[in-house]
Amino acid sequence: MTKLSFLKITMLLLLVQTAYGQKVKYKDIFALLSIKQYEQAEPFLKRYLKENDDNPNAFLYMGIIFQEKASKNDILKQTSLAVANMDSANLFYDKAYKTIDDREVRRNKEYYQAYNRRDLRTGEFGVKLSDIQFDIEKRIEGQKERIDKVKMVKFYFSLADTLYQRSNALYRSMQRAYPGERQLYLRADETTVKGLQVLAMRFDSSFRAFEQYKASSATLGKTGYNQTVSLAEIDDFSKDGTSLADPYQEEVKLWDYKKFADKARAVIEKEILPMREHLVSYDIEINKLRDKLNADSVSVRSDLTKLIDRLLYDQLKKYDPEPLPMEVFSLKTADLEYRSALLENKALKDTSDVHLKLRLINNELRLLGKLDSVAGKLSPEGITQKAPDYQHFITSTFSSTDVLKSYVRSLKEFAEREKRKKDNELQARMKALDWIVDGADSIPLKQQVLAKVYKPLFTADEKYTLGLRLKDSTNADGYFYTITAARKPEVKVLFPVDKSSFKERKLPVTKGLTYSDATGQIYFVLLYSEKVNKDKYPATLAKIYRSDGLAWSNNYQLPFIPKEIQLKQETGEVTIKNDTQVTVIDKNGKVVK
Repeated sequence: MTKLSFLKITMLLLLVQTAYGQKVKYKDIFALLSIKQYEQAEPFLKRYLKENDDNPNAFLYMGIIFQEKASKNDILKQTSLAVANMDSANLFYDKAYKTIDDREVRRNKEYYQAYNRRDLRTGEFGVKLSDIQFDIEKRIEGQKERIDKVKMVKFYFSLADTLYQRSNALYRSMQRAYPGERQLYLRADETTVKGLQVLAMRFDSSFRAFEQYKASSATLGKTGYNQTVSLAEIDDFSKDGTSLADPYQEEVKLWDYKKFADKARAVIEKEILPMREHLVSYDIEINKLRDKLNADSVSVRSDLTKLIDRLLYDQLKKYDPEPLPMEVFSLKTADLEYRSALLENKALKDTSDVHLKLRLINNELRLLGKLDSVAGKLSPEGITQKAPDYQHFITSTFSSTDVLKSYVRSLKEFAEREKRKKDNELQARMKALDWIVDGADSIPLKQQVLAKVYKPLFTADEKYTLGLRLKDSTNADGYFYTITAARKPEVKVLFPVDKSSFKERKLPVTKGLTYSDATGQIYFVLLYSEKVNKDKYPATLAKIYRSDGLAWSNNYQLPFIPKEIQLKQETGEVTIKNDTQVTVIDKNGKVVK
């Protein structure tokens, strides 16, 4: 609201309130109505209508005020009030419709300027009674339709909430009857199954009622509500599912009683009895794969994938969130996955790619970690606790609980031994990443690596490295090596440097810069000292071709500490620069004057 509008409304209110003890004039009230200040105008208009029951325009605006109030009512929490306001609106609209005539429009034309329209026949602006009547008719019809819609929305909303509360009550009665999900399955009878059927139907009806509520609500436009349902699965029968939902929240969190009930019925009716034979037959299939791996020395990883597809994992988890047979199967398959990986990696043992070797050892360690984790989860105490529930499986596959414990213990010890061995191998693989091997020489790729002869000054990851090769403490050469996955250089160049400036004791102030073209066919290597000597900074620049090696190497005295090397392709000139200064070297290594 602008400052001018605010002042205007304030003055109008003062004017009307000044006359409050006197007879209220409609034109003063209309000043507020015309700018839609209905809330401020309402008490004055009501007082006016008590004293004047023959003003059609006042009836019309009283209807508009009640319609506006109804639109602001909470349709779920204030349904009765909203309907009452809409009924009141129609009452006043009806009075206005019956009392507005041509005479009224002619006498009080200024009150009906909202209906001022151009006549399509004459082209002149004016207010027609038919336009006013049509608008009132539409308003009355709209309010009637909205009343029906609001009632329908409230009906479905209440139905959804009531049915959900009844679902919740039935579910909690089951919780009181059974201490846990396993007991629910094992002790189930016809009454339990019937109760689960009712629970599923009741929740489904609640959900459908909510959908009908949403569909009905959409016909009203903006209602202040836009609830969405999020379904929470019941994972722990003894704890989950007890809380009620708040249907007024934007996200209505419901326990999925239907999914739980359907699942429980399926377990009771279809899974409990046949489950035992499934467990034993699956164990036999895993043992066959172990025999195949041992006899043929071949990976069975793909066979494991196919076998896992046949296992009714979901069925087992429905019966028990952590069933012992499934944990045993996970242990056996983790063991087969690791042994299969060893056989698969054996074919790549002669590769020179250090990255591939690292990936292989990391994958083996990952599988070992999985094996060790699964074996650790199967603790002796846990096996003892769960054994009574799976006695048929244990007896059929391991003969006794003690034999099963021994099997788990042996695999855990195996995983720990293998992990120690693979950890040592991993360290060796990691170290191999940090060195280029060139015959009897080893060139470090990191400045932190201690090396006696080769001192790296700069390394671009997986591209190249450069530095100083020390023949002794006072005699050094520059070096440049490209880096390959096998850590065998494709390009290696030694080049002379300024002997007096680049010595072992000056390494802390010696730095390196490089330039490489996009194709990696030409390199420029700049070694420079950050220590000034007679206002100059010693530097050595080498030009290197991938195909031909060193083209030239020259020493320079730069007037600044360089920050960047650039190459002008057209002329072959090299620019050595910092933020404000440059030195240009021609394609033959000479300083351009």
